[in-house]
Amino acid sequence: MRRSNAMYARSSRVDRTLHVVYAASRDASTTIRADRPPACARRPRLMRRPTIGVGARVALVAPGGRLNGEEDISRAEQNVRALGWQPVRGLHALARDGYLAGSDGDRLADLNAALTDDDIDAVWSVRGGYGALRIIDNVDYAALRRRPKPIIGFSDVTALHAAIATRCEVVSFHGPTARAELTSFLRSSLQRAMQGEDPCGDAAGASTIRSGRARGRLVGGNLALLCALAGTPYEPDYRDAILVLEDVNEAVYRIDRMLTQLRLAGRLSECRGIVFGQFTDIPNGSADAGERSRTLDDVVGEVVDVHQIPGIAGAPVGHVADQWTIPLGAIAELDADARTLRILQ
Repeated sequence: MRRSNAMYARSSRVDRTLHVVYAASRDASTTIRADRPPACARRPRLMRRPTIGVGARVALVAPGGRLNGEEDISRAEQNVRALGWQPVRGLHALARDGYLAGSDGDRLADLNAALTDDDIDAVWSVRGGYGALRIIDNVDYAALRRRPKPIIGFSDVTALHAAIATRCEVVSFHGPTARAELTSFLRSSLQRAMQGEDPCGDAAGASTIRSGRARGRLVGGNLALLCALAGTPYEPDYRDAILVLEDVNEAVYRIDRMLTQLRLAGRLSECRGIVFGQFTDIPNGSADAGERSRTLDDVVGEVVDVHQIPGIAGAPVGHVADQWTIPLGAIAELDADARTLRILQ
């Protein structure tokens, strides 16, 4: 008899300090005063968190960018076996259409086949790369609601994570792609996540950018994708969220611009805390001689100060070898002073 993959958590009370910020209204036509309600005012909905164990059948799909070739999918299959699972290669995983892993129909067919097949226990994206955003309006969310299963990936897969939270209220996993090197740190976090344990904890290399504690639902992923989703039916619910952000190859002014977009849209004012992960491969600044460049620290510090919420920077999230697998949609607690992120439910 197959054991159920869904794990249901009990509700808990949340904390929130009363303070005021000013943010754009939902329709961006006015500026509104956003009074944050006291702790007893509302509780977050609890999402179903799927798990898998030894012997699980894991579908390997490429919903976004194309793979480099057979070596990518072979390494992904080896990783699945090394974790004690069974790989199932998507039919079109090696397809190509320019920068995409095949046509929209090919990529969607592989993803939906994995979601609708009851013999598939989890879905793991082999790589990121642009493309998932193009197909999220045709994903079979009903199948995932009927039988929740872990969806794993990061970067471009952020679009899929956000849509799943919006359409299914099922926890999905911001974690490594299947072709990644299985470092001991990455492997340990991923396995704990798949077993329903806390895959996060101490962010030893992080820094506190604003003190305090916050409890809320984990939301986020790639900053550029979150901005691309703003105003669509698939953007995540930022209310009472602990927002987790990462990106790659973005200049500081572009990161500033994207965070400003979320602020003007009123999304950041809804959050309780922010975990800034790794912003890797940032191009050099273009300040004039003798002029100080604005840094990433300047930008992220402004965000938490303006919204008076706790935050850390440099958490193990993003385009790095050692990264947490984060259960997006789960309830977590951020302690910015201790530099910890702990999964509660």
